Amino acid sequence: MNVYDQADKDFAVARRQAWMRGLGARFTRSSGGSTLLPFEEARRTLGSAGGIRLGRQSVELSHVVGSVGQHDRFDALFMPLRRASPERWKRVDRAFLKGLDLQPVILWALDGAYFVEDGHNRVSVARFHGAEWIDAEVTQFRSPRSVHELQMS
Repeated sequence: MNVYDQADKDFAVARRQAWMRGLGARFTRSSGGSTLLPFEEARRTLGSAGGIRLGRQSVELSHVVGSVGQHDRFDALFMPLRRASPERWKRVDRAFLKGLDLQPVILWALDGAYFVEDGHNRVSVARFHGAEWIDAEVTQFRSPRSVHELQMS
């Protein structure tokens, strides 16, 4: 199978995973199919302000839980929803499949949780393929409460 056909197949599988998770969440009334946590909501709720650039780091993908501005385009596990751009996702997937170096994503960190400012499709494709780490340019925000407290409420 060529890389274009593989990317088409990968996107269809990723969308199906998100759809099934959302369907299951509706039946069980759980949050497993929900969208990503919005950064602004977390920042406001936790009382965070200002950011300090930490520079380039490797970040564990399981700690990437939200988005700065595109929280409704991906499910909670970063699989693409209906509003996601299929062509952008597939372009990143083809680059990943070819083994090309991808630019670091831009993440905002808030108490150990990370929010994607730029690179949603790179995070999604990496998670789809089972990657555990991703290169990122990180800006750290501090707050008196924990993001994990917010996710539990």
